Amino acid sequence: MTIETHVVPSVQKVTIRSGRPTKDELRVHYPARFTWLQLKTFVNSGDLGLLKRDKELQRRYDEWAVGLKMEYGSVTNYLLIHRLQWGKPDTLSLLTSTLDDPSIAATNNGDPELYPTPEYFEADIPFNSDLICIIQNDWPYSVPPEIEHSLIWSRVPVFHSALIPPAIDARVQQDGLCGFTGSTDTIESLPSLESCLPALADWGLTMDKLVRSPSGSEVEEAMVKSAGKEVHEFVKRRWKENQWETAWFVNPPRLQSIPGLAHIHVFARRKSAEEEAAWCS
Repeated sequence: MTIETHVVPSVQKVTIRSGRPTKDELRVHYPARFTWLQLKTFVNSGDLGLLKRDKELQRRYDEWAVGLKMEYGSVTNYLLIHRLQWGKPDTLSLLTSTLDDPSIAATNNGDPELYPTPEYFEADIPFNSDLICIIQNDWPYSVPPEIEHSLIWSRVPVFHSALIPPAIDARVQQDGLCGFTGSTDTIESLPSLESCLPALADWGLTMDKLVRSPSGSEVEEAMVKSAGKEVHEFVKRRWKENQWETAWFVNPPRLQSIPGLAHIHVFARRKSAEEEAAWCS
């Protein structure tokens, strides 16, 4: 696996502004606290609460949200009225994605008029459907600069009884859902959670403070995997596995900052030319 390197601008050349951060601000003033492998380990840990935003960036977000609530009444209203451009490319983000290229964004688009509104989020929803909005997270978690933190907002639920049997409902409500695409390494090869926890020392997180369900039976594990199959296949469509490696997750209700709007997080790493060639060989 090749990790892309970036030249970091000097602190003197990047001014801290108010409001949403730029890529240069994130690199210089809020450098990544976690590596890609640590992020994957945290996603796989069973406790999605381990995924954190830089503390200083969180304070900046909190200050920004105060003014936002005064103007719009709530963050949810801001999203619905202004930020989410349903069915359209994201033109408001300061943190652009290579997938924002119009020629790429149009790939796998369909005719939204021909797509009936489903009961829940489905893998084949057209990218230009007004049921969803795919954007970059304006306030990303503490991810390395080569990792894109995308959000898929949905007007239809991601958690649905047709996907989540009663036998695993309590587990999903506590742990959420997650998965990986485009990866050549195995879950077993990831660093141990214990070895990654020192990166979370500023948050005081230790093994005894984790909130996660114990491993279930083989049948229960299969049901949990199946509950996320629609999201998993959608992510594979959007982030082609020969080009991208992703870790996706859906926070459980206890961790959702905007509980009234369903959304999916995607950490995406663009593969090198060598990795693409190896995947296709």
